[in-house]
Amino acid sequence: MNFLRRRRNSSDSDLTPTGVSGVSNIQKSRKPPNTAFRQQRLKAYQIILTPKTVLPLLIVLAVILIPLGVALLYTTYKVQHLTIDYSACDSLEVSDSYSTIPSKYIGHHFKNSTALSNINASWKLTNETTDSGYNLTCNIEFDLPNDLKPPIYLYYKLTNFYQNHREYVKSYDLNQLKGDAVTESNLDSECKPLKTLNDKIIYPCGLVANSVFNDSISSSALQSSSGDSSDYIFTDKDIAWSSDRKLFQKTTYTASQIVPPPNWMKKYPDGYTDDNIPDISEDEFFQNWMRTAALPSFMKLAFKNTTATLSSGTYILEIELNYPVTIFGGTKSFVLTTNSIVGGRNLSLGVCYIVVGGLCLVFFIGFLFKQLIKPRKIGDHTSLMNIENENSNNIAFGDNQFFIHTASGVTSTSTSTSHHHNNNNPEASAINDRRDLL
Repeated sequence: MNFLRRRRNSSDSDLTPTGVSGVSNIQKSRKPPNTAFRQQRLKAYQIILTPKTVLPLLIVLAVILIPLGVALLYTTYKVQHLTIDYSACDSLEVSDSYSTIPSKYIGHHFKNSTALSNINASWKLTNETTDSGYNLTCNIEFDLPNDLKPPIYLYYKLTNFYQNHREYVKSYDLNQLKGDAVTESNLDSECKPLKTLNDKIIYPCGLVANSVFNDSISSSALQSSSGDSSDYIFTDKDIAWSSDRKLFQKTTYTASQIVPPPNWMKKYPDGYTDDNIPDISEDEFFQNWMRTAALPSFMKLAFKNTTATLSSGTYILEIELNYPVTIFGGTKSFVLTTNSIVGGRNLSLGVCYIVVGGLCLVFFIGFLFKQLIKPRKIGDHTSLMNIENENSNNIAFGDNQFFIHTASGVTSTSTSTSHHHNNNNPEASAINDRRDLL
């Protein structure tokens, strides 16, 4: 039926071996390269879990983790601290007299046994006039039951503030923080919606810089209530990471090019001038804020003193209230604390070590009793070898041939696809019957 035959195209003969336009028709192989890593031929060692390997491992872990956890607990337990939540201070009536702070707003730990139950603390709200207008100031008076040896740190703490939100974390311009005078067109788009204001560039731009914590605490934060010269002086130097101090640089913008972020207007009511542009290379408080926290409750270092002992007595801390926390349902506190070789007061790490070490010890005791009372018999590998020497007959089938293993030797017998039975050979007939059953 030649009329059904495909008509040959004259251009077919012009095709190259590789196909149209010289493009190869051979598909690229998806087979992984023949390497030890890609073909999973790397040498490996797998421990067989037997009582001789598991029991020593469990007891070694228990011996290491439990004492280490106890040491961590003991070290962190010696850390002394005082935490006062002053979020509700702005709801007080403006007054010249102090009122007692409810105990639910106070957290503390001191080595003095008489201070384990409660701490005397009170507050008052005052209204003071400054260059920027009227400012509410929270005055907190508290007692220290014993001396605190340096280093001593003063933190501020926020709760329910999600610095780890993706849109928040990336809302800044790195080159701007490095001191470059970035133009509006080159400014990172992630700074939106705080990129420009009144046709001027916001410096520093973005949500992170705009929301910096701005409750004002003086470096001479702790004032003695006795009125003498025993005020405790803090410093705000060397409170940021050394890598951050190298990253942040003084800007090369001029005052006519930039404006402050919206939430900075109280500090810069008339905008920037040539004399008041912030030098973020020296502002370590700002640098700490720009290092965003991983959790919604966090502390950031504001001041420290690494040389002087904070004597016991009554002190007053004055905090100018600027930072609202009710809008995001959070709280703000100050934390006065000492330190240890493993950091601040956090018992979680020591507890975790003790719990894991205790579980290892419990499993060790349980497995040991199980092994002593009712041990499990381990398989004997010699039973898997030399099965040809068994006296019983073992039959192994192939595609067209099977083998009879007997004590006298190995006999090979061929079979046909029709499976005819050989009646003259009882042994072969029995084998064929068994093969049919299979």
